[in-house]
Amino acid sequence: MNGITYKDAGVDIDAGEEMVKRIKPAVGRTMRPEVKSSVGGFASLVSIPKGYEEPLLVSGTDGVGTKLKIAFELDKHSTIGIDLVAMCANDVLAVGAEPLFFLDYYACSELSPKAAAAVVEGIAEGCVQANAALVGGETAELPGFYQKGEYDLAGFVVGVVDKVNVIDGTKAAAGDVVIGLASSGLHSNGYSLARKVVEQSGAALSDTPEGFTVSLGEALLAPTRIYVKPVLACAKSVEVKSVAHITGGGLLENIPRTLPAHLGVSLANNWDVPAIFSWLAKEGPVAPRECMRTFNMGIGMTLVVSEADADKAISVLKEEGEQASVIGRVVEVEEGAPRVVIEGI
Repeated sequence: MNGITYKDAGVDIDAGEEMVKRIKPAVGRTMRPEVKSSVGGFASLVSIPKGYEEPLLVSGTDGVGTKLKIAFELDKHSTIGIDLVAMCANDVLAVGAEPLFFLDYYACSELSPKAAAAVVEGIAEGCVQANAALVGGETAELPGFYQKGEYDLAGFVVGVVDKVNVIDGTKAAAGDVVIGLASSGLHSNGYSLARKVVEQSGAALSDTPEGFTVSLGEALLAPTRIYVKPVLACAKSVEVKSVAHITGGGLLENIPRTLPAHLGVSLANNWDVPAIFSWLAKEGPVAPRECMRTFNMGIGMTLVVSEADADKAISVLKEEGEQASVIGRVVEVEEGAPRVVIEGI
């Protein structure tokens, strides 16, 4: 008599093994010499790179949020993993850390080896961009927990920075300049609002609104930029006093997190705003200040440097492929006053 099997309960071990086979080449691309174990064990061994005098380990974790819903609707899973790495790697970068290794958690109701492999291949691509080794992860099949065809993602990164090179904002001063690095779009924040606007507008993700060069769906799914290599190169050339990763809360809430309480910024509102933000603001409608505190509005990361170092910093960032420009200045603020003032907002 044959008894009930794990597969009968909704968990297909064979599918999991097939997925692992699919991702091995992609994972191999991410390896660093510090990795001292192979993928597939119960834990991973990674040494601290040579050259650090007083190394501090830096950790970060995040997910992708409801941007996943766009991936499900378009049935496109190859870039969402880049978002996952970006949200974690850019966070540890904000204190000047070099990402070392990354782990992911992929959970679904029923495993599709093809879709899962596409996601992990995207994670591997993100790790290559961040110079982080993908040393492991967890694939969880949870029957009945998620809707069919959907999954959830979480990631965890560990980086390292020399104590003397920690970027914590304490050296920032009034008169310093704020450099903005262009985003690729919404990155991975504000999608609950964005999806609400799309729903109310009646637009289809396949539509190409006026002023767009790609479809609405493609604009919404554009992967988050990973700023690790350009910003670390900049920090080797000039003193970077503060770094803000512009995530949920936008420019209004994220920049103050990286400055002393008596300092704020005055922003010129002089950067190019991608068409997707203008469309969302119009179709919502979404008020300008609500846009600024929900979306990145075209600026994915900000750096604070002295005025004397601004040209050099921008030159290095541009050499590394970033769109970078001065977007404001650090200013003194009184207690209770707004810490971020944006011209015209």
